[in-house]
Amino acid sequence: MPRPRVRCRYARGVSSTDPRIAVIVVAAGSGTRLGAGAPKAFVRLAGRTLLERSVHALRGMRTLPQVIVVAPADRLEEAAAVGEAALGSPVVVVAGGETRQRSVAAGLARLAPSVEVVLVHDAARALTPAALFDAVVDAVEATGGGVVPGLPVSDTIKRVDEGGTVRETVDRSELAAVQTPQGFPRAQLAAAYEAATTDETDDAGLVAAAGHPVTVVPGDAHAFKITTPWDLRRAEELLAGALPPRIGFGTDTHAFDPAAELWLAGLHWPGEQGLAGHSDGDAVAHAIVDALLAAAGLGDIGGVFGTGDPRFSGAHGEVFLRETRRLVEAEGYRIGNISVQLVGNRPKFAPRRQEAEALLSELLGAPVAVSATTTDGLGFTGRGEGVAAFATALLVR
Repeated sequence: MPRPRVRCRYARGVSSTDPRIAVIVVAAGSGTRLGAGAPKAFVRLAGRTLLERSVHALRGMRTLPQVIVVAPADRLEEAAAVGEAALGSPVVVVAGGETRQRSVAAGLARLAPSVEVVLVHDAARALTPAALFDAVVDAVEATGGGVVPGLPVSDTIKRVDEGGTVRETVDRSELAAVQTPQGFPRAQLAAAYEAATTDETDDAGLVAAAGHPVTVVPGDAHAFKITTPWDLRRAEELLAGALPPRIGFGTDTHAFDPAAELWLAGLHWPGEQGLAGHSDGDAVAHAIVDALLAAAGLGDIGGVFGTGDPRFSGAHGEVFLRETRRLVEAEGYRIGNISVQLVGNRPKFAPRRQEAEALLSELLGAPVAVSATTTDGLGFTGRGEGVAAFATALLVR
């Protein structure tokens, strides 16, 4: 008798009020082995939580599915906010159970009536590409049964006894290291959970135990599970290698103000004529801030700090630099290096250049090179009316 076929029509980027596909994202684990002091799904990977990255991948599916996030009971509001921001639309959030199996069962209870295909995915597999989700859906439709992605086992596998003695070598040609998402016709998965009397290690095992066929399709190396600190470092290195560096350019200009003290490149210059501005007029610091914000796609100094904000009246460049570094790092970047050129007749910068570079490098946690030049008497800087600064910043993931 032919197996039932589940047919879903879906077009990339299209969502539906009656979804026929659902993804249950399991994010209720404690993450003890990761040792990050937080539930695993809420640990940050290059500036974003594992949960955020897992849900964000679903935006690349051919259709936006119903997304159900199973989270720790004390993190439901946070999970809802993270999930909605990552998906671009609301997600269903439910508290997890004492075991993974009970957590998935809690997610199954919240499926929309229209759902026909259910994918179960571990938030710890945060780099899983959207294409793998689509491939699993396609295979469920084609076979009418359960589908799991898997990779060939490359290591030699030994079966050992309790004392560590090798008893036999397992034929690895018959083995596959399975991943998530695992996909199933809704009716089969729901029936398997209703009939379950023991805990299985994954959903495919539960469905197979209920007598339903499960097929393995090619997995993806990026879908590895982040369980230990080494796994997290590996994921960070993959992201750093996959994403190109970003470059930003910034500039700032200030006129001299005889009534002000001069602060430039983070340094105080006693006896020198100061620069006019809402803050301390540090053109070098401000140009750096603009370059960093531009590279991170965060706008500019006026938009982020506001020239009319009384909190920054008279504030020194150090205040802006520290906060900008925090904002950049929160976006998942680190500062690679910065180059700044100061244009003006005064002050004489060369004697304090190394001091300025050391201070700026310490504040930003990256090498900062500062040079100075004049315009041979041309323009407002040549006439001694003020200074200008131009900065370039490099950010890496």
